[in-house]
Amino acid sequence: MRRIALVTLVVRDYDEAIRFYTEALGFRLAEDAPRPDGGRWVVVEPGAGHTSAALLLARAAGEEQRARVGDQTGGRVGFFLHTDDFARDHARMTAAGVTFLEEPRHEPYGSVAVFQDLYGNRWDLLQPADS
Repeated sequence: MRRIALVTLVVRDYDEAIRFYTEALGFRLAEDAPRPDGGRWVVVEPGAGHTSAALLLARAAGEEQRARVGDQTGGRVGFFLHTDDFARDHARMTAAGVTFLEEPRHEPYGSVAVFQDLYGNRWDLLQPADS
């Protein structure tokens, strides 16, 4: 079996990113280990266990990387968070202060709304029609 295990997300600060992803989005902190270079290996995942791709939160190093924090995909939706209960997760995330950029839509492929993370990266919260 092959799968994408990690996707790197460049962040400004480890701790603020961990707080956002675990508290506002309900992700689980899977790893937080120091690295010899003074950085940290920080992994958050949306569910329990390695059932889907996880995010490697990588603190920006240098101006070039800092310039990309929050705009890693040029303003496009770059991340897709699937759920089995759109209404529950939308309500919980809204209550936690997550900024949704539109009202929920019900499309042939499922229920969806675009939100942004603490840096401005765009995400879809999506409950596929077949779930």
